[in-house]
Amino acid sequence: MKLQRVALLVFVGVATALLFSLPAWALAADEEYDTPMEMLGDLLFDDITLSTPNGQSCATCHDPDAGYTGPDEEINAAGSVYPGAIKTRFGNRKPPTSAYGGDSPVLYYDADEEVWVGGMFWDGRATGWMLGDPLAEQAMGPFLNPVEQNMPAMKLVVLRVWLSPYRFLFEEVWGPGSLDYQTDVYGSYERIARSIAAYERSRVVNPFDSRFDAFWDATKGGGLDPASIDTGNYESFYGYGLSADEVFGFAVFNDEEKGMCGLCHTLDEGSAGYPLFTDFTYDNLGLPKNPVNPFYTQKKFNPDGFEWIDSGLGGFLQAAGFDADVYEAEWGKHKVPTLRNVDKRPYPEFVKAYGHNGFFKSLEEIVHFYNTRDVEMWPEPEVPDTVNSDELGDLGLTEAEEAAIVTFMKTLSDQ
Repeated sequence: MKLQRVALLVFVGVATALLFSLPAWALAADEEYDTPMEMLGDLLFDDITLSTPNGQSCATCHDPDAGYTGPDEEINAAGSVYPGAIKTRFGNRKPPTSAYGGDSPVLYYDADEEVWVGGMFWDGRATGWMLGDPLAEQAMGPFLNPVEQNMPAMKLVVLRVWLSPYRFLFEEVWGPGSLDYQTDVYGSYERIARSIAAYERSRVVNPFDSRFDAFWDATKGGGLDPASIDTGNYESFYGYGLSADEVFGFAVFNDEEKGMCGLCHTLDEGSAGYPLFTDFTYDNLGLPKNPVNPFYTQKKFNPDGFEWIDSGLGGFLQAAGFDADVYEAEWGKHKVPTLRNVDKRPYPEFVKAYGHNGFFKSLEEIVHFYNTRDVEMWPEPEVPDTVNSDELGDLGLTEAEEAAIVTFMKTLSDQ
């Protein structure tokens, strides 16, 4: 029996070697990939063997059909945080989108604007200070997180990739000996993370092919500046691919005297020449706690129980050793997310969650919160001391203007 198992393993190994010793370009027949590294990153992103027990991949919580966010509407409709490889363990925040994040800079403090900028994760803890690339640093985290993929050590992650059918593609991309689980564990693990980051930066994940992008191109081709749209000039943007309601919603969205959304979800062009709808800063919107977040009951990982407060960026800065006068000003602040694919869903009735803790369950609800937080009866903020009261809370928008903003944001879904 033992000899039969050995023979089977040898056969599988030889067959795999023959298949995956083909040139990477031959394997990457799908023309969506621009480089073999992007294909490698996709294979790593989808690999369910890189968890303990098997079954959890990056794509488990970052599904393309849901805009690279959580794909389970029952979870989204409740606590919004996802179980890890061990299904009784939960994280503390809603999965952010893993798309359109490649332009986020290394975390730094902008002294002129008095804001922190860059990094990855809701709290910025993937700073980029170590690798010079926040996206790659983010990819290093979930494998080893006990409430996510729960791998016990980097070495085991590297070994699993070494045993994978795409091992030979890895070594073609990175060179012979680049996947070494014995003498270069950290270097190999870093290359795994950088490969995932390459995929997350690829045009597969960031196609910029929404209806808004076609409108952006059309208006610029027509001699207009779409970043200048407001409620005083929006009619000049008719006829460029968006409906009148969508154009009006864009105008309210961008008007600094109306929706003011564009102050944080900016129209600054990223490296691809299109807006990313985020300035990569951090803010406290005054979100209430999500009372059904299962993290509150995770005694092993959350000894504070229901008294736990999500300190966001401030908590990370405190843990990183910054002085109190630095981290206290950032307490409860979370990264401004891109609005791209904010309405992307596998079918129209699918429930998505919004906010870092998934408190809101529809675009209509969160837009109404932005508009009325300070003038209607909403639950109290989780962290009241640092709430942004300048750019939201009492906007004075009409129901029609709220609806128009939602209509516009639906144009941001990739096709």
